[in-house]
Amino acid sequence: MSYEESLRELPTESGVLRYHEAGPADGPPLLLLHGSGPGVTGWRNYRGNLDLFAQHFRCLVLELPGFGVSEPTDQHPMVAALPAVGRFLDGLGLDQVDMIGNSMGGIVATRFAIANPDRVRRLVTIGGMGRAIFSPAPGEGINLLMEFTEEPTRERLVQWLNSMVFDRSLVTEELIEERWSHATEPSTLASARKMYSRAAIEAMGQAAAASAETPYWAQLHKVKARTLITWGRDDRVSPMDMALLPMRTIPEVELHVFPNCGHWAMIEQKAAWESTVLAFLTRAN
Repeated sequence: MSYEESLRELPTESGVLRYHEAGPADGPPLLLLHGSGPGVTGWRNYRGNLDLFAQHFRCLVLELPGFGVSEPTDQHPMVAALPAVGRFLDGLGLDQVDMIGNSMGGIVATRFAIANPDRVRRLVTIGGMGRAIFSPAPGEGINLLMEFTEEPTRERLVQWLNSMVFDRSLVTEELIEERWSHATEPSTLASARKMYSRAAIEAMGQAAAASAETPYWAQLHKVKARTLITWGRDDRVSPMDMALLPMRTIPEVELHVFPNCGHWAMIEQKAAWESTVLAFLTRAN
């Protein structure tokens, strides 16, 4: 299915949410949430996985506000993401779904599962979710992302893309051009700076330290959904020790680590990742 054939729109009270749909309309719903970073979209994160998953599920790839596809938001994109998921599911009349989230999308899916435990049947995350225990934070990939966001150049984009993968041959000229054209669009770049400028990162840290709100990683015991954490062993954006806390505190959790794999397990170890995730989502218990 092509980009144009699968693209849909859902009007909401906070703007239009765009998404891609693939698979039978009466199939069990599977919501896929993308990560962050220059030029990211849900379609680019998951387009290579839809052929398989659409044979089993009604796949819904939501484009989160602030990333240049759904209508923009005045909020911090991470803040806007969680209520957008709720509006999206309500707008489609879906009471319960399975969820897959890559990096930031995994955090959003986890936070949704904490706040709405009966609306998520099974949860799959791809890197990013948890808290660094042994590794310095932010990681190498996040630092490169901040450098690009503050001064976007093609060279810095390539440096960041190389940090996302184990096999650098995946960083093709086509990928670079696709990401560059989207990431440097003015409103998309402005939204990225809300998240990943050094000032924004420092402000987020200060706000978290001053807040009385319990961070999501300290509430992981509230996740009722059976959960599969997937991780690239060679992830330089969110190092593997981040998985230790969720692996220990989510009640029904499994961890699968892919060798020779960076931050994009669903792309870099596509066949192995798809096999693992499909088995998890479709097994009886």
